[in-house]
Amino acid sequence: MEGGVGLAIGMLTVQVIAATLQLLSRVILGQGMFVFALMTYRHLIASLCLAPFAFFRERECMKKVNLLVFMWIFLVSFFGVIIAIGFFYYGLRDTTATYATNFINLIPIVTFVFSITIRVEKLRLNAKDGKIMVMGATLCLVGALSTAMYTGKTFYLRNVADNSNNLLFHLFDDGMPPNWTRGTIFLVCSCLGYGFWFIAQFKLYKIYPHTYSANLLICITASFQSMVVGLCIDRRMASWALGWNLQLITIFYSGALATGATFCLISWAIAKKGPTYPSMFNPLCLVMVAITELVFFGAGISLGSLIGMSLIILGLYLFLWGKNMEIQSEDHLVIIMDGEAAVKLLS
Repeated sequence: MEGGVGLAIGMLTVQVIAATLQLLSRVILGQGMFVFALMTYRHLIASLCLAPFAFFRERECMKKVNLLVFMWIFLVSFFGVIIAIGFFYYGLRDTTATYATNFINLIPIVTFVFSITIRVEKLRLNAKDGKIMVMGATLCLVGALSTAMYTGKTFYLRNVADNSNNLLFHLFDDGMPPNWTRGTIFLVCSCLGYGFWFIAQFKLYKIYPHTYSANLLICITASFQSMVVGLCIDRRMASWALGWNLQLITIFYSGALATGATFCLISWAIAKKGPTYPSMFNPLCLVMVAITELVFFGAGISLGSLIGMSLIILGLYLFLWGKNMEIQSEDHLVIIMDGEAAVKLLS
């Protein structure tokens, strides 16, 4: 039970970090920061933060890195950074923080489908836990679609005219009109990338279960990949230059916490409970971002968002309940099989 509570707290921490990062990233991307420069610096900082842990705790483990392990590290970096984070940043720049974060809610569904397709997990429709998990996943999908497709009445905590005196509102509003079509396409591609990322991580930790050194190598690889792709897109010095401003703060925050700490927490959860478990906490990020925009940035929240978030939270707990039942039944089956083997051995 303690391990389960610790995992849940770890995943909640991941979502708090992620929500803060979405808001900071939306601001600096609106200010014109180059996406691949942000990704390169972010993962370079993450590498520096992870290096001491990997060196002192798993230095000998790095000798086990072979061609197969490196192949999975390369794929984890590619799908998790170039595809997932890259497309998300471009989608975030073209839309809003709440809208972009809403698409993260589709990641559990994509990951669940991918896991079933490649038989990492089984669709246990004949069991109670399987039915509950499918019901929870369906509610999450319905909630996400409700938030994206239905607006209804919009509610504000303060008068819209008061935003003229709201410094945070002017920091968050870059004055650029959103490109919803292009942004939505980018965000859908990001969801697909995240789905493959969770599966690739699961495969990697089956053959190389060393969290710190694996994530160090992932971040180094991701930084190199981002730099190469970024230089192919834009080689201007101005696009890669940094100043003493919010961009630098966001880079250090995203590198140390949103990448270094988050990667380790997610990897720990995947190793313990599989690739679907951590992704099911993603809907909480939407709730945090929406509330923050409402309270501090003077943004409104629609009736559709409120209905969608309610369905998402209900679906989240249903899925986790079913997942917990599945894990308990598997543990019980292992105990029974071990007991039968012991009886046969004694007889």
